[in-house]
Amino acid sequence: MSALLPFLKPRQPLRLRGRAVYLRPPTPRDYKPWAALRAQSRTFLKPWEPTWPEHDLDRAAFRARLGAYAREMELGEAYAFFIFREDDDALLGAIRLFHVRRGVALTGTIGYWLGEPFVRRGYMQDAVETLIRFAFAGLGLHRLEAACMPENHASAALLAKCGFSEEGYAPAYLKINGAWRDHRLFGLVAPE
Repeated sequence: MSALLPFLKPRQPLRLRGRAVYLRPPTPRDYKPWAALRAQSRTFLKPWEPTWPEHDLDRAAFRARLGAYAREMELGEAYAFFIFREDDDALLGAIRLFHVRRGVALTGTIGYWLGEPFVRRGYMQDAVETLIRFAFAGLGLHRLEAACMPENHASAALLAKCGFSEEGYAPAYLKINGAWRDHRLFGLVAPE
């Protein structure tokens, strides 16, 4: 990781600060608050996410997820972060930069979720803007992409507030909640 992030000292934890939130990679100690927030928000999140595996909230599944995140980060392919509220360290949700491509593309895709108790308070906009700074200034990416279903007006509005432009429409783009769903496609190019 230090080769990809030369501005970090070895063993220094990756922590990105926003205005009211901070982002850091998940650790095993986050299991209980993560599982509780996901369980509490299940009905709220279900229409927007892939079908949850039967044991998705089990500790073993969480450990496997952390292992995959660590491998992806080590390879520079993806960066997973949990979102915490700055003033009390409450876990709010998660955000991920994935499908990172180097070479002539220098691009990545973002995805995110927020627990139901924390929506419409500006936390996700803060998190997305923080991740954008990390992607462009920290990783040297040139372009970010995101997608949301047509009826997810809150997500589309959030992306627009963060500077993304709508670029297209992809029929049957992702399998969400058991069905192939159309998505609106958004992009953001790093400022010159």
